[in-house]
Amino acid sequence: MSDFFQHPNALIDDGASIGAGTRVWAFAHIVKGATVGRDCNLCDHTFIEGGVSIGDRVTVKCGVYVWDGVVLEDDVYVGPCVAFTNDPYPRSKKYLREYARTILKRGCSIGANATILPGIIIGQWSMIGAGSIVTRSVPDYALVVGNPARPKGWICRCGRPLPIDKNGILRCECGKLFQLRTEQIEEITNEDRDL
Repeated sequence: MSDFFQHPNALIDDGASIGAGTRVWAFAHIVKGATVGRDCNLCDHTFIEGGVSIGDRVTVKCGVYVWDGVVLEDDVYVGPCVAFTNDPYPRSKKYLREYARTILKRGCSIGANATILPGIIIGQWSMIGAGSIVTRSVPDYALVVGNPARPKGWICRCGRPLPIDKNGILRCECGKLFQLRTEQIEEITNEDRDL
């Protein structure tokens, strides 16, 4: 008796590791050696290659193929038809000994139809706009859009844009505060507020 859900039309190879509470939907294929954490949702027509690591509470929407070298940390959201790449100079019948590591840090969200080039890091709690082409690493909490994807602002953990006041403080409607530092932001904790 498995402790995850597998749709009758999903294919999970022997040797793939699937965490408790995860749901694998129709026509998904998880290859031997892949690791998928707890409470994930892998939607229809997804493909998870054998060298992939997926954390807990990750959502991978329909039509996404996650190739060797890609790491999705906890709480990542991958929108429909996001395209991952893992070879910067692909040729037919030419195989790399090792694939570039692409890391999606905790809590980041990737909009539908975005393309993620190999060997970059998408920062924690950042957000990639739909249709964007991500060619370089993205800082924590950054909102990037376009082709190539460029910074458009900052985003809170809750998913709302963060307006900046004249003192470089970013205040979210949810109550979180952040301080602008050179090309990045840091969350202001309760202890920092008292200083």
